[in-house]
Amino acid sequence: MTYRPASAPSVVAVTGGYVVPVSAPPIEGGTVLIEDGRITAVGADVVVPAGAHVIDATGRWVLPGFVEAHGHVGIHEEGVGFEGNDTNEMTGPNMAAVRAIDAIDIDDEGFRDALSGGVTSIVVKPGSGNPIGGQSVALKAWGGRTIDEQVISDAVSVKSALGENPKRVYAEKKQLPSTRLGTALVIRDAFTRAQDYRAARAAASQKGEPFAVDLGLETLARVLDGELVWDQHTHRHDDIATALRLADEFGYRLVVNHGTEAHKIADVLAERDVPVIFGPMLTSRSKVELRDRAIVNLATIAAAGVRVAITTDHPVVPINLLVLQAALAVRDGLPRQTALEALTVNPASFLGLDGRVGALAPGLDGDVVVWSGDPLDVASRAEHVLIDGMSVYTWDAQAHQGRVVERSARFEA
Repeated sequence: MTYRPASAPSVVAVTGGYVVPVSAPPIEGGTVLIEDGRITAVGADVVVPAGAHVIDATGRWVLPGFVEAHGHVGIHEEGVGFEGNDTNEMTGPNMAAVRAIDAIDIDDEGFRDALSGGVTSIVVKPGSGNPIGGQSVALKAWGGRTIDEQVISDAVSVKSALGENPKRVYAEKKQLPSTRLGTALVIRDAFTRAQDYRAARAAASQKGEPFAVDLGLETLARVLDGELVWDQHTHRHDDIATALRLADEFGYRLVVNHGTEAHKIADVLAERDVPVIFGPMLTSRSKVELRDRAIVNLATIAAAGVRVAITTDHPVVPINLLVLQAALAVRDGLPRQTALEALTVNPASFLGLDGRVGALAPGLDGDVVVWSGDPLDVASRAEHVLIDGMSVYTWDAQAHQGRVVERSARFEA
């Protein structure tokens, strides 16, 4: 759990609101009860213990905190330039051993922006400059003295990229890979070596012999074992087909990231139950593989039966606009319930976080957002944000600005 200062209330009740658990039907005049950072009850007839800290949500909507499934908050800082950009370690095409957590600045302004948009959980990933970019980490958007105290899970996924990005980066270096063929080769070769490494490691263990650890191959072995998801950056439908081919060869859990042309093979993705983290949506057609970029594609993918999430790819699109992208997708045909699931339960499920976040249900973390109205209405705003039952953001209507509870204030007590 996130670090809890001594001053944190042990019992918090959000009462009287229109509670939307997402994983269950909405509740008029509902209450969400949080004890020691975890939700213990959600319903219309919840008894609020004496002495509980009460947040009156009458006339408001109450939802779980949103989950950004693919962001670069903290490793690609806004307004800093080169010094604040640690997204890609582009000194070699296979960077499976690097970890996003080792480059995150806890005070990146993007974390504060996340709170203003109702985002309480962020999966921070390396960039897409390499065929194999490194390990991601799932974080709370606020609350720790160090970034380590905001970690939900460090066993989430490995980022990989197909398509234009690695091809361009390494063609400029005049080294492998300079083509789509070469990119697939790098990934295929890496997993073949990981299979051999895993077998040799098992044999050494059985014999009681010493074994030299390779951090990159250890990471890929965890992917082969199903412990880590393979997060595949891919836009074009032919690159998505390559992603499926590689997943079939090596048997790992595949999640398509971006999926700009996923609508062209949506039936294939649905048959294989391969989920898509779609977006970012509020961008131009900045490169060839984005020529068919369209918000309506998300509705087409979902209608085919593909499970979907939504991403801003922050800072490509500011993270606080995650919910705006969902609203625009609804305007273009995405069902409202699917849109809410794409912000909450789906990304949590895709990336193995659903035991902690993504819904309002007993046993999950007390990440609760009180909205002024329907969050899919662009006029609504997040008015009160709780992480693990602790108030971290409020909207000051009189001053017309949001107030983040800064770390220094939280840790004084």
